[in-house]
Amino acid sequence: MSAGLNLAQQEAVNFLHGPCLVLAGAGSGKTRVITHKIGRLIQAGLEPKRIAAITFTNKAAAEMRERAKGLIGKAAKDVVICTFHALGVRMLRQDGGVMGLKPQFSIMDSADVTGILKDAGGTTDAATARQWQWTISLWKNMGLNAAQAEAIAKDDNERTIAKIMARYEERLTAYQSVDFDDLIGLPLKLLQDHEEVRLKWQAQLGHVLVDEYQDTNATQYEVLKCLVGNNARFTAVGDDDQSIYGWRGATLDNLKRLPQDFPALKVIKLEQNYRSTSAILRAANNVIEPNPKLFPKTLFSELGEGEPVRVVDADNEEHEAERVVARIQSLRAGHEVAGEGAQHRELKDFAVLYRANHQARIFEKALRKAQIPYKVSGGQSFFDRAEIRDLCSWLRLWVNNDDDPAFLRSVTTPKRGIGHQTLQSLGVFASQYKLSLFEALFSSSLSSVLNARALGSLHEFGRYVNDLEFRARHTQGAEAARTFLTDWLKDIDYEKHLYDSEDSEQVAASRWTNVMEFCDWMALRCGGEIDDTAGVTTSGETKNLLEVAQTIALLSTLTEREKDQNVVTLSTLHAAKGLEWPHVMLVGVTEGMLPFRLDDEPGTEHTNENIALRLQEERRLMYVGITRAQRTLAVSWTRRRKKGRDMIAAQPSRFIAEMGLDKTTVKEDPREKLKALRAEFAKRASDASAETAAANARN
Repeated sequence: MSAGLNLAQQEAVNFLHGPCLVLAGAGSGKTRVITHKIGRLIQAGLEPKRIAAITFTNKAAAEMRERAKGLIGKAAKDVVICTFHALGVRMLRQDGGVMGLKPQFSIMDSADVTGILKDAGGTTDAATARQWQWTISLWKNMGLNAAQAEAIAKDDNERTIAKIMARYEERLTAYQSVDFDDLIGLPLKLLQDHEEVRLKWQAQLGHVLVDEYQDTNATQYEVLKCLVGNNARFTAVGDDDQSIYGWRGATLDNLKRLPQDFPALKVIKLEQNYRSTSAILRAANNVIEPNPKLFPKTLFSELGEGEPVRVVDADNEEHEAERVVARIQSLRAGHEVAGEGAQHRELKDFAVLYRANHQARIFEKALRKAQIPYKVSGGQSFFDRAEIRDLCSWLRLWVNNDDDPAFLRSVTTPKRGIGHQTLQSLGVFASQYKLSLFEALFSSSLSSVLNARALGSLHEFGRYVNDLEFRARHTQGAEAARTFLTDWLKDIDYEKHLYDSEDSEQVAASRWTNVMEFCDWMALRCGGEIDDTAGVTTSGETKNLLEVAQTIALLSTLTEREKDQNVVTLSTLHAAKGLEWPHVMLVGVTEGMLPFRLDDEPGTEHTNENIALRLQEERRLMYVGITRAQRTLAVSWTRRRKKGRDMIAAQPSRFIAEMGLDKTTVKEDPREKLKALRAEFAKRASDASAETAAANARN
């Protein structure tokens, strides 16, 4: 299992019987170490089903599972490779009953949560509800309930939000539902409060590996401690220099606490980078140098010096976008790069990275003008589309009849003659008797508040949902699922609903294509033909439709849709983490943008300590951006930038100076380079034409 690994990687792979922290610098082969360690644990006699590898995204889990399969074969399918949230779902579905949670609980997505908070807080303003959602999420990630949050509230606004949080929690309990933060918080409560459950999971998991450990929050760390117990057989893989999620609760304290909580901790550093040239790594090491070090390390590369890092300055954002396009065109036209000479380069080799989403627009415009295809990373999720949310609401209701938000969306989409007044009366009745809306519609007392016609329509809907639930439970395999879903969509006349609700036939047709793709995707999962990227099921198992429906809320994207397109990538620095490209352009690297404004963010205490901590995280973000680049890196800034409707003077980011570049080699104007290349090509064409003419004359 050690073939092809360097000495530090081998040490990490072969340390099996205690707590281990692997400090994996950017591009140092951490996924390789994790997959080889899984193989080594199996080789040493640990059953695959007793190994858990936990990561942060479905995509990372899918990649890890694929690589483990390539290394160890069939045994990989029994290893628990999933996200923290997917593990939480697994635990709650198996053991949540001791907390009063039924196995078919619903998982509320962000839009559902906003709707419930609007109701709980008595507002119609979605922006206000989202602000509450953000605060409640931070509290939950700190492990606080509503009462504890109210006790630490800093002002009247936070005390109000804590009271809304209490009402919100009551509603989730009534709906037999959880939100995404609960998928970490409730398993922790389960493990802490129920010894028999804790001992069961500790016995079940012989070794736990955690990827991207620096991104864990306080609650996730406590879950890890409960899972490993006194045996403490775990491997945490992370990099304190790449911790960029402090704003959503991730804390470097978890790295500090490991040696304190586990005195026998073995610390192994992976410092050899297999991604970037020495020039790029030198800039990265220099940038991160001013940050305080928990575990000092210096990345090195054996890929050669490579092309110098370039700094491109521009007059304003439009000018900057033009220069980025010119650089892409120049490199694609065959401009020589140190270490690889002149060659044609694919569009997918290029990425433009920026600090904030709004910066993409100007680059999109410039790329469209130059007719260069591109994609914006982190665009709308497939599951955020209205038509997919419609169908998911129906599926959620089959799985969990107590899910009131799913009930309300299903009963009104498509419209079925059940009006707002009827639903309002049903809601009042359900609240009065503490029933879910679905339970209430079958109550013998409901006839006292609704007329016979309205009652008949509700009963018909209820019977239909029960029938669908029964049939979905007995629909196993791909073909049966595809037939069932197609027949159901015909039954509810969903295609007609889409065309009736859209002015444009083209848009309606596109939405219907999405629906068909969703049905096909569901069917393939029922047939076990597509692995579940959330790690809840494994490839090869056929499932019934209801079982597959339970996993949907964990999947944020259809990975099958993310084909390897030959286009330029536009991405925020946060979304780019874990990815790499041959040619990277970091743009908008000005003071106030990167680092982002440090002292005028609303709701933030502006102590010197807070500002210093935020600057350190911004520096880590710059470091992450630099280390995405394999062969060339250009960093650009503008002398003026837009702020609202005004143009304001801008300064280059302090991080540009901190890169410590050789001032004589870094200045570049890509347009001049492109002009020179075009002149050279024109000269070559002219020379070739002259040679042909001369040859013809001789003949």
